[in-house]
Amino acid sequence: MAEKKLDTFTIEEYLALEDTSDIKNEYEQGAITAMSGGTLNHGIIGNNINTLLSNAVQGKGMDCVTINGDVRIFIERAGSFVYPDGMMICGGIQTSDQDEHSVTNPILIIEVLSKSTESYDRGDKFHKYCSLPSFKEYILIDQYKPVVDILYKEDSSYWKMTTSIGMDKSIYLTTLDHHIPISDIYRNTQNLAAPQFRLDL
Repeated sequence: MAEKKLDTFTIEEYLALEDTSDIKNEYEQGAITAMSGGTLNHGIIGNNINTLLSNAVQGKGMDCVTINGDVRIFIERAGSFVYPDGMMICGGIQTSDQDEHSVTNPILIIEVLSKSTESYDRGDKFHKYCSLPSFKEYILIDQYKPVVDILYKEDSSYWKMTTSIGMDKSIYLTTLDHHIPISDIYRNTQNLAAPQFRLDL
């Protein structure tokens, strides 16, 4: 997921570029960042977690929809269009006035971490997501070892983080009231490193 900075663009120019681009590009206040392709594990993990979420939503009969990493989010307060690795929207999909293909109301967002984007996903990108009124839960998945962080918004000013480590553990998603085994998230992945530490949470 290496990044390359391009020239300054208007939102209209960015959206026109996305309509014809073979790769995904993110946008923030005139700057476009071209996102390179992910690793094999990145693709497998992203597919696994989105499938697991979709199955959970269907099993519970919730008025929610899960969406993979092909759909972008518009974050108005940041003047930004970004692509998560997955998300869930409940109570009906809302889209940007400027682009009918960009959603604005995810309740849950997924990022599969890579070496080049981990600090961004944990920092600036998370802070942008936090400006979305609907956003309540954030799943951060390490693609190199079985470690998953869950951040949940307990009130307007407090986020609680839970870290689950090891294939024998599971994660709990508050927005779904649902447990997911970590072994299912990492099913069919290749050459995972063993965690060098362990938290019994």
